[in-house]
Amino acid sequence: MAEWRLVGWLSVGQLVVWGALYYGFAVIVAPMEADLGWSKTETNGALTLGLLVAGVAALPVGQWIDRRGAFWPMTLGSLVGGALLVAWAFVTEPWQLYAVWALLGVTLAATLYEPAFAVIAANVGEWKRGILYLTFVGGLASTAFIPLGQWLVELWGWRAALIVLGIIVAAVAGGIHVAVLPGTRAKGEAARAAEAAAAAEGGRSALREATGRPAFWGIAIAYFGFNFAGAAVVFHLIPLLGERAVDAGTVVAVWATIGPMQVAGRVVLMALGARIDARSTGRVAIAMLPVSVLLLAFAGASAPLLFAFAIVYGASNGMMTIVRGTIVPELMGPRGYATINGALAFPANTARAVAPVVAALIWEAGGYAAVLWVLFCVCSFAAIAFWTASMRRSSAANRTP
Repeated sequence: MAEWRLVGWLSVGQLVVWGALYYGFAVIVAPMEADLGWSKTETNGALTLGLLVAGVAALPVGQWIDRRGAFWPMTLGSLVGGALLVAWAFVTEPWQLYAVWALLGVTLAATLYEPAFAVIAANVGEWKRGILYLTFVGGLASTAFIPLGQWLVELWGWRAALIVLGIIVAAVAGGIHVAVLPGTRAKGEAARAAEAAAAAEGGRSALREATGRPAFWGIAIAYFGFNFAGAAVVFHLIPLLGERAVDAGTVVAVWATIGPMQVAGRVVLMALGARIDARSTGRVAIAMLPVSVLLLAFAGASAPLLFAFAIVYGASNGMMTIVRGTIVPELMGPRGYATINGALAFPANTARAVAPVVAALIWEAGGYAAVLWVLFCVCSFAAIAFWTASMRRSSAANRTP
């Protein structure tokens, strides 16, 4: 029972940090631009910087968690993250926004899914089920916090909204991490046994061993391609549909379908339970992404095809989040779970950071038709990389980290 209390509280913490630290930008950016007279390029550059920093910081954060546990990274990350949102409320110059988001990038690496995955993997017997529940609750972050943030902006303005969101992060997520993380293990039993065996044999570090396997690089390529295509679609979907003269009601409805379908994809996996594994789930999920891009490419202004795109795309994203938390032990064994996940976060975050800009450059050269065909090629290559990487399971792999 104590294990599931840990899962439950961590899930609430993920809801808060995803909702305020990540999705808060989408709510705040437009009123901030209007108030300060900054361009979208200036403001979105800060988000790009933050995501790149998050990618770089993920590896050292993962190494710390593997050695000492997640208490300090997740606790300080949530407390400092809340303080940085408050600091953001007082920016008056672009450089100040960039400084805030550079530091927020570190807090993203310390608080979002990967550290929480590591805690559950090391401390919960049914760890895959625990990760499923965690991502189910975390998947509701945009549904909960985007309306909350918009309401706060309308009520008190964007600066006061940031202060309130910062207090929520520090008080709720910080309080949860202070309360539930002390005493949690850094490694599960299988990981400790594998570390002892490797040390006795004078073996390499877990990260060095992982990077020597083709599976690691296949997954890294797959993560980059999947997140590149996904980020480009998300950031360009509304202008793409506007270019096709899709009516505003349909645009809103298609956009609103994506989030619930992410949750629906996770619900299906929760229902399947022990009958699923990360390799088969990942193969299905990553194959769905190029299908969704094709649907979007051929949809035109057709509402049924656009909704079909939203359903397939949303379900694919929801399922791949589960894969992020479970694929490493299946392919590369239980050693260095947090470290290897941190290393794999770098290509994923880099892709999210650069995709909107690259897609915009392609659009300038050839329009959105060119963008979609490039994305189809990228995510198809990602699917091939994942399928290739997942075909053979490492002899060192175990069921639990």
